[in-house]
Amino acid sequence: MHQKRPLILASQSPRRSQLLREAGFEFTVNAVDIDESFPADMPVEEVAPWLAMRKAQAAKHFIHDTEIILAADSVVIHDHIIYNKPADYDEAFQMIRTLSGQQHTVITGVCLLSADQEKIMSGVSQVWFAELSDAEIDYYIRQYKPFDKAGAYGVQEWIGLCKISKIEGTYANVMGLPVDLVYHALSEFE
Repeated sequence: MHQKRPLILASQSPRRSQLLREAGFEFTVNAVDIDESFPADMPVEEVAPWLAMRKAQAAKHFIHDTEIILAADSVVIHDHIIYNKPADYDEAFQMIRTLSGQQHTVITGVCLLSADQEKIMSGVSQVWFAELSDAEIDYYIRQYKPFDKAGAYGVQEWIGLCKISKIEGTYANVMGLPVDLVYHALSEFE
């Protein structure tokens, strides 16, 4: 893969770094912290790309020449409700119990930002969970501590390997970055 310009990942997510590395991208990490609250009346489908755009704007000061900022945000949506990162064990347990035996949507918003261009996009995946017992939920939370993950789970961990029965859309998107969309969009930056 030929990469034309320096890429800066504005995220501390080890999963996003892993996906970019495995796809052959060269990049540096310069994470920024932003307030991840969003307007209460914003349609749930617009939250992830809006937050990604805000993160990219907050990292804009890292652009000195031809660099491109890559910022992303993932949300888990079930019944028009966003399930963000759980605050504690009890919240994680309730989230996973709600998703158990159900289908939900993972939207990862991405913003690519250079000195003169901005591209905002979203990867959308549908995910089906098999039923989880309370003991399985407890095991997963205690073993994997998914407190930094939207929806309280990581597709690359036990729950994804043993309890996801179907995915429509890309696995990488559920993991935290629609690499296929990023690859295509970066090829359009001059």
